[in-house]
Amino acid sequence: MSDAATIAFYEANAALYTEKFGQRPSPHLDPFLDLLEPRAAILELGCGSGQDSARIVERGFDLDATDGSQAMVAKTKELRGIDAKLMRFEEISAVNAYDAVWAHACLIHVARNNFHQVLSAIHRSLRPEGLHFANYKLGAGEGRDPLGRLHNFPNENWLENAYVAAGFTNIESGTYRGEGADGVIRDWFALTVRKLVG
Repeated sequence: MSDAATIAFYEANAALYTEKFGQRPSPHLDPFLDLLEPRAAILELGCGSGQDSARIVERGFDLDATDGSQAMVAKTKELRGIDAKLMRFEEISAVNAYDAVWAHACLIHVARNNFHQVLSAIHRSLRPEGLHFANYKLGAGEGRDPLGRLHNFPNENWLENAYVAAGFTNIESGTYRGEGADGVIRDWFALTVRKLVG
């Protein structure tokens, strides 16, 4: 399921990616963590070099950090002292194990024909009423960025419908401008959703 060219980019460019994007945690992180109970169990997808991981641990949450690139897993250990696990999206197998799933700027790389499968796995991994954050580069359809990485490039309606179909309800969402590793500034969409029960 994981795109080979996208994984290869992160394996080859972990140091440069870390230098550009791995210095400060996401501005979305603390507001998301504020919604959780103390010591909540969090699954982090696409941890990169661990800047968000470190903040999650600093705030006292129980973290399982994961990434699909071995080079990024190594960076998280090297820079943050956090033992992240090598795990790709198709390998999410936990059931009712987490209070939250944090997925900053990583589910952008899930192919559209695999998207429902991944969202369903995230849904299963959450405990009742569990929360999930993700953000996406907006666009008009699946394609590759100038660095050759696969992106699903959805629009807001496509995303919201996909999350509803997977059993989530929207808590908060919105668009903002942001720059990706390819240097392109575009509209992004961030959303926080809750697992529906029953």
